[in-house]
Amino acid sequence: MEATYDGPPGGTARWVELAEVDNIRDLGGLPVHGGGRTRRGVVFRASTLQDATADDVELLLGRYRLRTVVDLRGPDEAAREGHGLLADTAVRRVSLPVRRVQAVVTDAVPAVRGEAVDDTAGFYEGLLDGSGASLVDAARIVADTDQHAVVFHCAVGKDRTGVLAALLLDAVGVPADAIAADYALTAQRVVRIRERLARLPSYRDLPAVEHHYMASKPQVMQHFLDTLRTRHGGAGRWLRERGLTGAELGRLKGALVAGPEG
Repeated sequence: MEATYDGPPGGTARWVELAEVDNIRDLGGLPVHGGGRTRRGVVFRASTLQDATADDVELLLGRYRLRTVVDLRGPDEAAREGHGLLADTAVRRVSLPVRRVQAVVTDAVPAVRGEAVDDTAGFYEGLLDGSGASLVDAARIVADTDQHAVVFHCAVGKDRTGVLAALLLDAVGVPADAIAADYALTAQRVVRIRERLARLPSYRDLPAVEHHYMASKPQVMQHFLDTLRTRHGGAGRWLRERGLTGAELGRLKGALVAGPEG
């Protein structure tokens, strides 16, 4: 299967269609409070990238101008699964693990041997509480235009990746319903994601597609964002309280927000 390109850089399509990466999309094109939209071609969210083919890598480096990969996987997880063909390129790789304060086995899967997790949004709050330094550093990378384009990823591209995407988007003024709708798009690819990950050692205990852990329901993200705002005053304040400066937050907004046609 060859890599294909789903729409022109300024078009409406946000999915990046690669042969062997199942869940990658542009965070551009989303509405922002007060007008404008998030800038296209700046930052992409993804599932794990180690299976990317030579054609996939060529497309990422060429058309998408990939410069930086932010790896949200745990160190042991990343060491087991590797980085694939991207490891042989000039792309900068930055390890910024997103995990709970007290991780159990791996935070790739918020379940141990199929045990249910009752509160996915609560799991995301745990990731937030345990990963302040990583998430702030990731925001700094996205704010630095010299590092664009940036792809950040975990395994599924839903949970750890979803927490970072929510922080970035909320910090620059994307409405909660748009953030939740972006989060929910993973459901379109979940069967493919599950089939790929189940072949890899780190993810053999993934539950079936029907299990609620594999779901990406918008109300889960809505609840997480409600809690973020209630507990911390929103993502911008959360980032500032953990070391992001006002100037850096301004650069993040400048990097991610464009006019209506951006």
